[in-house]
Amino acid sequence: MTDEPVGGVRVCRVFLVDDHAVFRSGVRAELAGQTGIEVVGEAGSVAEAVAGIGRVRPDVVLLDVHMPDGGGVAVLRSVLGADPSGAPATYGAPATSGTADASGTSEAPVSTFLALSVSDAAEDVIAVIRGGARGYVTKTISGGELADAVRRVADGDAVFSPRLAGFVLDAFARAAPGPEERGEPVHDPEVDSLTPREKEVLRLLARGYTYKEIAEKLFISVKTVETHASNVLRKTQQSNRHALTRWAQSRHLD
Repeated sequence: MTDEPVGGVRVCRVFLVDDHAVFRSGVRAELAGQTGIEVVGEAGSVAEAVAGIGRVRPDVVLLDVHMPDGGGVAVLRSVLGADPSGAPATYGAPATSGTADASGTSEAPVSTFLALSVSDAAEDVIAVIRGGARGYVTKTISGGELADAVRRVADGDAVFSPRLAGFVLDAFARAAPGPEERGEPVHDPEVDSLTPREKEVLRLLARGYTYKEIAEKLFISVKTVETHASNVLRKTQQSNRHALTRWAQSRHLD
């Protein structure tokens, strides 16, 4: 956190990254009333996020996982230079104090990243933690809980929504088997044809959510959900929702 106290409380400078402007406004409003937290910037794309984080040097970045141009992992790789293989020794490193280079110039501290996503899928959690995030919370979190999570990751703690920590422990306690070890094809043309948003809709459909519930979780309209669902059915060549659910389960996409 910054060393500049406000009323005796150190202020944590936060940067918001999410492709939904309305959601960013809601988070900003929630955090505005929280002691010791200041939102110092926001971005709606990977490029804007990388530029803004480099310019502002926030203490904590609240990072959306799925965005049209690469998502949270792309931001992490650009800002932290994260190893896409996700070696356990480097994941989730907390922000450090400034270090001096050979010329004696002090570098700014590295920002700490906290994923804030609608997705609670294990693969999403593991990907961003391997990319360098310090924690992962879902968008069902309350304003007070989010503020507490921000403060904790800024202080070096790892923070996860309930049950998500188990995904990370399992992934780093033992190497997760890849597609070949599971007897699955390395590439599946039908899966590869789906966009990130279509995969989100597919997972929620496979879990039994209604179109209205999916719309609420993803902050999109019911009509948009219907369009994505129609695209998924067409690309996967499935005739109905029940067949699609079986198809998703067979590919571990539920």
